[in-house]
Amino acid sequence: METYRTEIPRYFLIHAKISTFINPGLREFNPRYILFQRIAPFQDFDLRSGVQSAKMPKSKRARIVHTSTVQKKPSKEKSASLYAAVRAAADTYSHVFVFNVENMRNAYLKNVRQEFNNDGRLFFGKTKVMANALGLSEEDEHMPGLSKLSGHLKGNVGLLCTDRAPEEVLKFFEEFAEVDFARAGVQAARSFMVPEGVVYSTGGEQPVEDDVPLPHSLEATVRKWGMPTRLDKGKVMLDQEYVVCKESQILDSNQTALLKMFGIAMAEFKVKILAYWSAATQEVTVVDEAAAEGVDVVLDDGMDEMEEG
Repeated sequence: METYRTEIPRYFLIHAKISTFINPGLREFNPRYILFQRIAPFQDFDLRSGVQSAKMPKSKRARIVHTSTVQKKPSKEKSASLYAAVRAAADTYSHVFVFNVENMRNAYLKNVRQEFNNDGRLFFGKTKVMANALGLSEEDEHMPGLSKLSGHLKGNVGLLCTDRAPEEVLKFFEEFAEVDFARAGVQAARSFMVPEGVVYSTGGEQPVEDDVPLPHSLEATVRKWGMPTRLDKGKVMLDQEYVVCKESQILDSNQTALLKMFGIAMAEFKVKILAYWSAATQEVTVVDEAAAEGVDVVLDDGMDEMEEG
């Protein structure tokens, strides 16, 4: 059997004048015809049988497979898992709290989780999923009275299920606070300005004898962030006092970068309890009256909408 190697691009129409033509029905040669045949690249073609005698070989190129890659769960599976976990926690623990978070930071929320790790469980996921788990009306509420709590699940809120007494939980969160650097879009807690002259690393917050001048290598960076600085004999200088921010002003990215460089922390991570439900009384107690104004149960079609918000 004679075979010929071809390197023609896939599905090119080959117009080749040869001395024979294969009739698929009679298997006879007819020299009066011209062969038209689609030939795949790099494959052997048998002129006698009229078929391609080999397939494309599989690639032997080495591929890197990262065993540490974590496969993410599909959205519906995550929602269903959260839905079931909230209902199970409501059955297990005697109190369910709705809390609000100001200046959210994952590291500080993790500390709260660890605090209630032994006698509670904290949920900070999709609010519609958690509301559906508690129940949106008296007809579909998981436990009597829980539907009144679902109306508070709006915005940057979460659920805390625990066996601790409400008074103990409220006292803990009143005393718990963490200070961090502000992010763009938040209000400045106070005014901050850098005095004229040599720019120091704390921007004048510390006495000169306890501070060090700002490194000259940062002069271009602070000038990019809006400070009208200049270099004078290797020192970063300001010709006049520069106001970085004013109290209650909405901060932008340049202002937050300057505040962080000077070590000025203005954001306070704070957890505030809005309301809680008790299994013993099957009633909802509102803690923050101002936040509870206008609270209404969010009607939903059910599990189909749980992937949103």
